[in-house]
Amino acid sequence: MMPPAEQEIISSRPQPNNVFAATNRSENMAVHAQPPVSASNNVNPCLDDPQQMRETQGRCSILRESLRPVTLKFEEVGYSIKVVNTDGNWWKSPEAKLDRVILGGVTGVVRPGELLAMLGPSGSGKTTLLTALAGRLPGKFSGSITYNGQPFSGYLKRKTGFVTQDDVLYPHLTVLETLTYTALLRLPSKLTKEEKIEQAELVIMELGLTRCSNSIVGNALLRGISGGERKRVSIGQEMLVNPSLLLLDEPTSGLDSTTAQRIVATLRGLARGGRTVITTIHQPSSRLYKMFDKVVVLSDGCPIYSGNAGRAMEYFGSIGFKPGDDLINPADFLLDLANGVASDVKQCNQQENQGRAEQDDKSSTKQYLIASYKKNLHDLLTTETKENYKDQKIPMQIKFPSRGSEEQWTTTWWEQFKVLLQRGLKERKHESYSGLRIFQVMSVSILSGLLWWHSNPSHIQDQVGLLFFFSIFWGFFPLFNAIFTFPQERPMLIKERSSGMYRLSSYYFARIAGDLPMELVLPTIFVAITYWMGGLKPSPLNFILTLFIILFNVLVSQGLGLALGAILMDVKQATTLASVTMLVFLLAGGYYIQHIPRFIAWLKYTSFSHYCYKLLVGVQYTDKDFYECGFGKQCKVLEFPPIEQLGLSYKGWDVFALILMLVGYRLLAYLALKNGLPR
Repeated sequence: MMPPAEQEIISSRPQPNNVFAATNRSENMAVHAQPPVSASNNVNPCLDDPQQMRETQGRCSILRESLRPVTLKFEEVGYSIKVVNTDGNWWKSPEAKLDRVILGGVTGVVRPGELLAMLGPSGSGKTTLLTALAGRLPGKFSGSITYNGQPFSGYLKRKTGFVTQDDVLYPHLTVLETLTYTALLRLPSKLTKEEKIEQAELVIMELGLTRCSNSIVGNALLRGISGGERKRVSIGQEMLVNPSLLLLDEPTSGLDSTTAQRIVATLRGLARGGRTVITTIHQPSSRLYKMFDKVVVLSDGCPIYSGNAGRAMEYFGSIGFKPGDDLINPADFLLDLANGVASDVKQCNQQENQGRAEQDDKSSTKQYLIASYKKNLHDLLTTETKENYKDQKIPMQIKFPSRGSEEQWTTTWWEQFKVLLQRGLKERKHESYSGLRIFQVMSVSILSGLLWWHSNPSHIQDQVGLLFFFSIFWGFFPLFNAIFTFPQERPMLIKERSSGMYRLSSYYFARIAGDLPMELVLPTIFVAITYWMGGLKPSPLNFILTLFIILFNVLVSQGLGLALGAILMDVKQATTLASVTMLVFLLAGGYYIQHIPRFIAWLKYTSFSHYCYKLLVGVQYTDKDFYECGFGKQCKVLEFPPIEQLGLSYKGWDVFALILMLVGYRLLAYLALKNGLPR
């Protein structure tokens, strides 16, 4: 039998500094929160400062209404994955894949105003559990996770803040720009643009980012703000929407103790403001541990403790695990136990320890702790989750809007398009207008112009070669640039789409529109230089038609690159496939081989370079053009064997084929992107 004090370890909960009092029993219940007690005193004036609330009454009232307290309950959550049998005979075994348990029956409750921390060694399942609680875990899991007694929904997805361990931010945007664009996309349309910007500035002030607000975020290759500041920017993006539920994966990873304490103090302040906050943390200091209200300790995916943080040591002491040093960091002690290390444990309960006296290895220690959890804590936790609905102090009656009662998106399609376009242009201007890229195009254009310098019209083979070079170069260059687009953007897309920030279609068209200026300016400059240097027909109409065909070819080529990148989502594989594809287009383009065998002649009809080449030749030459085919002999250009074999009739069909490819490739890219991203 456990002492009465031990039976209260899990059922009791800390009393936060705010009290939730329902003004009525309807679904719209007010939440009254006192200012948090934290080192940084990071509070949202819209929730806690009446004076500032009056000054910004409209914005604060909307954000205040959006905060719906969430009581998160998870019962017997289990998750497993298929892994390949590593016995060396997987090709012989009929069951090549085995189930690997990642989570094994985790139970707990987190209420508004509480900060829960998940502890455990690497690979213990902390991130998997956090991802499941955020509604972002792929596949199916056992058990149940409910939010105010309801399953996860699209509305809750937009009211849930999820901060990943790796900060996924645009490196070339400043802190203010990063939070401003997030505010414009995520805050409700009831707020004006000025109010959204004001909210972003307020969050910057709350998180202590004022000093670096105009500094770029940076990354590993680009010097920017510090790691702690980047983490606070990531938290700030989620704070903007005043989330009811905030989940963070290793927010203190790689930070010094002072910065880590400030981050956790911020999280505690957010919890005291009426939110439910859950975080994973690897190795917190004793100062950080004291800020936690509840902890869940995992060992190999199985819980060994779940409940009040302040009573964890008391519980483990009651089952025979008491630290030999009373000054030890509780978090270090819990992590040692989760790893099966009990070398510093003082034998304080001989009767409990007799059964394991001869089994002191790590595996048996873990098994004993797991068994003790099931024996002593599991039933108490289950009872707590069942009785949770009877606690009238917690506003469990607050329901979320049903599907159709609220618009799916906080902003319109057009507003999303404009913000994403503006953000994309600002982030990628260093890439689109880079000196290296401009140098590449300019150097090739001047070199090709010099090689074909004022080519003689009678040297028809040289001029046809220049036209074919046009079609090939402006097939390769945009194709390989476009391949990188979606694989590089994938982490950001997954993060923002998981938060319900915008429609995929608005992002897709904004990305395409943002790439157009540089994609069309560079070939225009190229053709303007090389066309006149190469001695092609000096007619403005011919030049304009040639330029139009090249630009059309660029758009088709870019569409193919986008499709390959979206389908494979791997730069290396997409580049390899693009190289093979362009090699086939090069050989089947109609310049190197005029007499292609019939059984493989169909390849040229799949090549956009072939249609571009035909149109360029058709624009450059007519029935009235002649070339010197012998001494004093003039022949029609259209009778020149390579051109005659190419066939310049049916130009309308060539244009139609390019239009089909233009639409088809981009539609394929969109569908591949839609199916390849988590919903």
